[in-house]
Amino acid sequence: QVQLVESGGGLVQAGGSLRLSCAASGSIFSINAMGWYRQAPGKQRELVASITSGGSTNYADSVKGRFTISRDNAKNTVYLQMNSLKPEDTTVYYCNAIILHYGLPGAVHYWGQGTQVTVSS
Repeated sequence: QVQLVESGGGLVQAGGSLRLSCAASGSIFSINAMGWYRQAPGKQRELVASITSGGSTNYADSVKGRFTISRDNAKNTVYLQMNSLKPEDTTVYYCNAIILHYGLPGAVHYWGQGTQVTVSS
């Protein structure tokens, strides 16, 4: 079993910064891509940013130039540095990891419990 534990959400004023962290633990052989998604009430979950094991990144257009995703492979941890935050960034953010297990074929998607980010105007 694998757990993804998120931290770093909170309340910040517009223009401020937050840093989200997500640590994966458990029976892990390797981690392929890791990423952050967000989901507003009544809307579909959307990709915010992702990063491969080799460090290639992908961002939603709405966060390019403001958010930076990074990972520490030794710690099985992914980070999301969020700068110049806007009120429309307010929602719940979820960590995602695509994990290979020892002795099992195929990769499995895991999700964190979600962390609330609130940006006041």
